[in-house]
Amino acid sequence: MRIAPRALAVAVTAILMSTPVLAAELTGTLKKIKDSGTITLGHRDSSIPFSYYGDNARQPIGYSHDLQLKVVEALKQELNLPELKVRYNLVTSQTRIPLVQNGTVDLECGSTTNNVERQRQVDFSVGIFEVGTRLLTRVNSPIKDFDDLKGKNVVTTAGTTSERLIKAMNAEKKMDMNVISAKDHGESFLMLESNRAVAFMMDDALLAGEMAKAKKPADWHVTGTPQSFEIYGCMMRKNDPAFKQVVDKALTATFASGEVNALYDKWFMQPVPPKGLNLNFPMSDELKQLIANPTDKAAEEH
Repeated sequence: MRIAPRALAVAVTAILMSTPVLAAELTGTLKKIKDSGTITLGHRDSSIPFSYYGDNARQPIGYSHDLQLKVVEALKQELNLPELKVRYNLVTSQTRIPLVQNGTVDLECGSTTNNVERQRQVDFSVGIFEVGTRLLTRVNSPIKDFDDLKGKNVVTTAGTTSERLIKAMNAEKKMDMNVISAKDHGESFLMLESNRAVAFMMDDALLAGEMAKAKKPADWHVTGTPQSFEIYGCMMRKNDPAFKQVVDKALTATFASGEVNALYDKWFMQPVPPKGLNLNFPMSDELKQLIANPTDKAAEEH
């Protein structure tokens, strides 16, 4: 049967509109992923319960990691790559931005704060979490708030917003604190646990995660007036709007469908690996607002 040219053109247009983006049209990260058949995901090893190693030291797990896998599923559809391979690349607070910038990592979803300073270096997805920066101390400690830290040893994790904030506070208020910058959250907690520091400053949800893996979780509590509110986002290379659109669409779809509530419950209100302890960290009003009204703005821009 011979098809009229106009009918053929209409049919071809319909097919193109219904299929994933053609390889010839791809640029940037989408082209890199399509050509290689692989996406490289950046992850953390001790950011409980966002992105960390559970019982398997080669397979990351966590709330942010589950959201990252939603993006992978969206890319399989978008690029018509049902067999898309996932490669994992461990990052730290200090290496995560350079590894995204230089192309080693395509997407990093962990516990990375979206702030104006970092926006000059990378792009962020819509926010996936909101936290306050507070203190972890022993329940019987006299340290209840930041003013109690004068002349004391305080630990935080290198390369984080908390490190910048506590150092600025120390200088501005002349508090004579000894600020210790540990390499990761696990080492920060070890400094606290071994009494080399009286308090650990970090995002409250991460502090709850450190409590959950402590030998005696009941010995610890999160305290202090939040010094900032932080919005976590997934990082990707700058000026790649096509890739960012796929990432944001996958995340907002997870929010809109309500799937995010099940993910939150799984990681913050139920026992989590490696010790099967429950963080008992209910969803904040701020996070509920962020999920209802997704934005890629930093908290300081609101």
